[in-house]
Amino acid sequence: MASDIPVRTEGDVVVVSPAGELDAVTSPDLAAVLDAILTEPDPCRGVVIDFSRVTFCDSRCIGVLVASYRQARDRGIGLAVSAPQHMVHRLFVIAGIDQVITIDSDTSHAVEAVLA
Repeated sequence: MASDIPVRTEGDVVVVSPAGELDAVTSPDLAAVLDAILTEPDPCRGVVIDFSRVTFCDSRCIGVLVASYRQARDRGIGLAVSAPQHMVHRLFVIAGIDQVITIDSDTSHAVEAVLA
């Protein structure tokens, strides 16, 4: 698992906090972290990906989010994205990700939402 992406636990929710650019080079690190969380034998109830420190993401990052969302859904784990910066949020809307994955402006609210 890529250890340079901070991961913390808030109750039954794991919060993953990538930073910087998520592109073809760095998105596989996020994928590895999320896969490790989502394949735990004793899974959490929810995962929130805190995008507050992500300055750029591309289609590879969106692919990682969609794949992780499906993996979480299949295991009955809630998954949400929180606090994306304006340009990243705009990309999510253009790509239609906001129609599939919950995107919340506040990380603590997203943590509550994935448990609902």
